Amino acid sequence: MSHLTSTEIAGRIEDLYGAPLADLAAHAQDQPPGMLSALLGMHDDLALAERSIDVHRDHLARLLHPERQIGRHQVSHLLDGSRRLAEAVAVRDVQAKSVAAVLQSLARVPASAPSPPTPSPPVPAPPPPVQSTAHSR
Repeated sequence: MSHLTSTEIAGRIEDLYGAPLADLAAHAQDQPPGMLSALLGMHDDLALAERSIDVHRDHLARLLHPERQIGRHQVSHLLDGSRRLAEAVAVRDVQAKSVAAVLQSLARVPASAPSPPTPSPPVPAPPPPVQSTAHSR
């Protein structure tokens, strides 16, 4: 299952709000917490998880370098690095899935165009004249 990256999420947030992410972040600081600040926070968490994946993957690559000997001491580092990498991937997957679901549920509202005046309801026709049941003379 492919997940959206923080870069793709940033683009979707920018499209939704019609402004660059940096401008949105500055704007959100001056506002009470809301959807924008939640989306920006989710994006930050996703970006952090992606950086964590890179760090742990690079660390494991150094530990597993072909010219490096793996002894008893290194095995515990390999296991710890693998566990940390798996945790970072799990966090990234959850963050990506959550923010994508929220973004999918939102849509950009087009600029409101002046709506035509609504016609008033038609005036009801006057009731027909009442015929008297009394006989005329």
